[in-house]
Amino acid sequence: MSLKIIPFIVFLGLFLLFAAPVATGIINLGNGVGMALSAAMMLIVLFWGKFTGALGRCWEKPLGKIVLSLVGIAAAVSIVLAVVISVFMIREANDPPEDENTTVVVLGCKVKNGAPSLMLKRRLDAAYGYLSEHDSVCAVVSGGQGSDESISEAQCMKDYLVARGIAPDRIFMEDRSVNTEENLRFSKAVISENGLPGKITLVTDNFHQYRAELIAESNGIEAYNISGKTSWYLLPTYGVREWFGIVYYKLFG
Repeated sequence: MSLKIIPFIVFLGLFLLFAAPVATGIINLGNGVGMALSAAMMLIVLFWGKFTGALGRCWEKPLGKIVLSLVGIAAAVSIVLAVVISVFMIREANDPPEDENTTVVVLGCKVKNGAPSLMLKRRLDAAYGYLSEHDSVCAVVSGGQGSDESISEAQCMKDYLVARGIAPDRIFMEDRSVNTEENLRFSKAVISENGLPGKITLVTDNFHQYRAELIAESNGIEAYNISGKTSWYLLPTYGVREWFGIVYYKLFG
């Protein structure tokens, strides 16, 4: 039993890490998959003898060999894919432009009671830091109004940046989009209509940058990145969700 304690504690820790965002109302594919896999691994550790015995009996049958082989291949491919995608996500998390010939595009996120959510606030803080250091750069704040939001995400973002001292005439609003693809497509139109630099600097969360850049490229946009800070306990949940989002985009986007 002592040999089981360490792996059990590891998987229990992972389960709790994926479960932590649920306490703040965050429930998505990322923490759902994370909790399910962590719980499954805890059960395997607890019932290791029965688990290996069942695998042995299954392997003795021709169909069992095929099923286990396919499962093993799928698991191996999934692990390799997750590692490769994670490397690209980390690489693209922060890639600021080398000059000021750019337009900052802040991607929208949840608005709560007319104020930015924590995630949106951190995106805005990152945008503010860049805009305050580069006076010639303008920004497009992008995000529509959800059914549970009192104002559009774009309006909330503009109000926040103006309140911190960014001149209103440097901030352009795109307030119709409902997803990342529309964020970028509609922001591109705003940039073109107002004669702003077509090279953009995306501001979103670090885990989201890679997929956002892929979407930007598909819309013919040259993009650089500046990331808002993400709470450490949210990274596993949103990181896993992004794995699925990136694969889905690659296959069907």
